[in-house]
Order: sequence, then structure tokens, then C-alpha cells
Amino acid sequence: MPTKPSPPAFAAAAGRTTIADVAEKAGVSKATVSRFLNRRDELLTPEIATRVESAIAALGYTPSPMAQALKRGRSRLVGLVVADVTNPFSVAVLRGAEKACQEAGYLLMLFNLGDDSQREREAIQALASYHVEGLILNTLGRDAGAAAAVARQGRPVVLVDRRHGNMQADFVSLDNAGAIRTAGAHLLECGWDELLFVTEPSEGVSSREERVAAFRAFLASHPQARGAVFESVAGDSQALERELQQLRARGRRPAVLASNAVITLRVAAAVARLGWNFGEDLGFVGIDETEWAPLVGPGLTTIAQPTDALGRLATACLLERLAGLNVPPRQILLQGELVVRRSSRQA
Repeated sequence: MPTKPSPPAFAAAAGRTTIADVAEKAGVSKATVSRFLNRRDELLTPEIATRVESAIAALGYTPSPMAQALKRGRSRLVGLVVADVTNPFSVAVLRGAEKACQEAGYLLMLFNLGDDSQREREAIQALASYHVEGLILNTLGRDAGAAAAVARQGRPVVLVDRRHGNMQADFVSLDNAGAIRTAGAHLLECGWDELLFVTEPSEGVSSREERVAAFRAFLASHPQARGAVFESVAGDSQALERELQQLRARGRRPAVLASNAVITLRVAAAVARLGWNFGEDLGFVGIDETEWAPLVGPGLTTIAQPTDALGRLATACLLERLAGLNVPPRQILLQGELVVRRSSRQA
């Protein structure tokens, strides 16, 4: 009677070759293979070292970088959590951080919240489970307790763009007040004097709150201008259109200052539906320079954030902390750059 086939001798044969496979083929212990891999082959006889080396070559074995790093007490992993990877700002900061990590010999692990603030704790805990050495956070900061818990475990945290309550950590951001002053002054110089600041809902998001406060302070210091703040909610395009129509109906020279690239897209879509032209019917400046800003209408004037520098600087702060830097939390604000196009110049 035929016997049932036995399972293969190597359980991992169909998958990843293991150190046990190498040890069996070489006829040595796993500890011996480990000594060879950790460059301690001086403890082995030349004959055994040759057998291990031949087995590694025959099986195509590649040691796990993670396992080796953890044995040395270092994973060389940095975790980055972003609120929404579809936001051009987040993508640009990611690129800067990734380049800086690569140059320093680290790998960057990304967790995208998908604009769901309820997942902040999940994201931070997931990355911590991979033994990341530190975290860079570009999130809404509505669960500061999770990040603070990681920091208490000895992992440094750097915040980008958004603060986390009273959390004490290095913070890297655009100078939001300076950016609003630059944009507002430019619009006034170009003859627009009825201003509307359009933002996503701002409560609890520090960067949005700072920009709203800066806009109101700008109006207070420039009595020749009038203005208002409008919070645009995703999916309610009609409310934005009504607000823009009311803005034009006030009989002055209307312009919009958009708080970020997400709002810029919403305003551009509303202007297209209304049949208006930027620079003629409506002045415009938006925070965030994008690849498509020159292609919308006559070209959109923007405040370019130094996103690459923000990502690199956040990484540099984190690596300094990992190297043992022990100073009070730092706040680093970078200046934006005004990129003038025809949307802000009256025809």
C-alpha cells in the first residue's frame, strides 16, 4: 500500500532560506553559522569557514538585515506617519526625509493615516513594533498620548507642521505667520482689497489655527483691506461656490488666499464651474507650490513651502537625538517663497 509522502525536509524550502538550512547543509550548528555571519570567522577553523561559505553560496542565503541590526541593538529604521499621503505637502516632505535617511544609512518606514485621526495611536504603535529608532510625525496630533508614550520609551520624536498639544519634542514647520503676511501684502500691492481666507476645518490642527490667526492679525494691521475666513468641508462644493459669489457681490476687488494645496484644488474647481477667470474675476494666492499650479488658468501664484528642507531637517533633528544630543526641545521655522503668476495680477 503506498505510503503518504513525507513533508519536505526543509520547511522553508518554498520560501526564504534560513540559517538552519545553511547549518544543516554545512554540517555545523546554527551558532557556527552565526559566528561566520557576524564576521567572527577567526573563531572558526579554515575548513569549517569554507564549508559555511559554500553552503551560503549554494543555497543563495541572505541574512535578514533586521535580525542582524536587532542583534546589534540598532534597527536603523525611522518611522514617518503622515496624515494624508494624497496631500502634495506630505509627499514632498516624505521625499526630503527619505533622501536624508538614505544618506545617513537609515531606512524610512511610512504609515499613512488616510486623513483618519483615529488611527494615530495604531500607526505609532505599529511602527514601534518594528523597532523603529525614532518617529517623524506629520499628523493631526489629536492623540498626543500615543506619541508621548513612545517618547517615554526612549525613542525620539520630531513633529512636522503640526504640534501635539503640550508634547515636548523638536518641531519643524513653515513660518505660517510670515507666509500669510507675504501673501496678504502681495495681494494688496496688486490691488485686491476684499480678501477671503479659505481653509479646511481648523479647530485642533495647529498649522491651520496659526494661519487663521495670522490672517486675522494681517487684516487688523491693514485697515484698507476687508476680509473673512471660510472653512471648506470636503464634499460640500456648493457652500464654497456660494461663498465665492458673495465675495464678488461685495463690490470691491475680491481675492482668495488658500490655506494649502487641497483648498487650492477646491477653489480652482469652483472657479471653473462658475465660469470665472483667475486674475480677472478673482485674485488668488495659495500656500503650497505644486507641479500643476502653473497649468491652472493663467497660472496660480503660490507660497512655496521648503518641503524638501522640512523633511531633511526633521530627519537631521531625529538623528541628532539618536546620537545623544540632549538639549531642550527646538522649534525651527522656515520661510516660504512667493512664486508670482498671473492669478494675483489684475488684467
